[in-house]
Amino acid sequence: MAPEPTPFQHRSQPDWVAMEKWISDTVVHPDPALDQAISTAQAAGMPPIEVAPNSGKFLQLLVSIRGARRVLEIGTLAGFSTLFMARALPRDGQLVSIEYKAEHAAVARKNLDDAGVGERVDIRVGAALDVLPTLEGEEPFDLVFIDADKQNNSNYLEWAVRLGRPGTVIVLDNTVWEGAPMEPERDPVNAPGIRDSLQLLGSDPRFDATVIQTVGSKGWDGFALAVIR
Repeated sequence: MAPEPTPFQHRSQPDWVAMEKWISDTVVHPDPALDQAISTAQAAGMPPIEVAPNSGKFLQLLVSIRGARRVLEIGTLAGFSTLFMARALPRDGQLVSIEYKAEHAAVARKNLDDAGVGERVDIRVGAALDVLPTLEGEEPFDLVFIDADKQNNSNYLEWAVRLGRPGTVIVLDNTVWEGAPMEPERDPVNAPGIRDSLQLLGSDPRFDATVIQTVGSKGWDGFALAVIR
């Protein structure tokens, strides 16, 4: 029986982390509701893979700039990024967030309700590729945030097109992954899916896209930003 692959290592630098914290404290100003999302995730034994506060605020601003009323999130975890985006929605807006694990969804639900944005968020539990078809026929989404299993990135992009419309903004997280997309053999679990999704964004005429590199507490990473044509 083949051994389990070694988990891919993300490496950070003290200066990156210090600057990220300074930016968060100076510009983003995390509050008790966001702190609760982090602490409850830790208490529940979730992996520390939520977006950094400055990235969460970026998502919030994108929702606001786009004037989004309908947002789709693939990957809820404890609701940290969900909370940022829900705060930017109008009173009649809705965020549909898909979470694979029911226990994670329960933690996120409490965090969102405690933060006062629960009525704007519909958490649907299950494998994303099972849940996404149930959203067909609903009002199109204005913004889609994808932060889930990397093997299905390209499938999630296809669903973003099906559930969106021209002008829909797509954010695909974790697309630099310590440079592994250039050498997928460095992380055979995640890197091939990331590489394939970036090639799709760059070659498919339905998308207009770029990739932004970032450094910080999550190491050397980044995100793709795309608009459906």
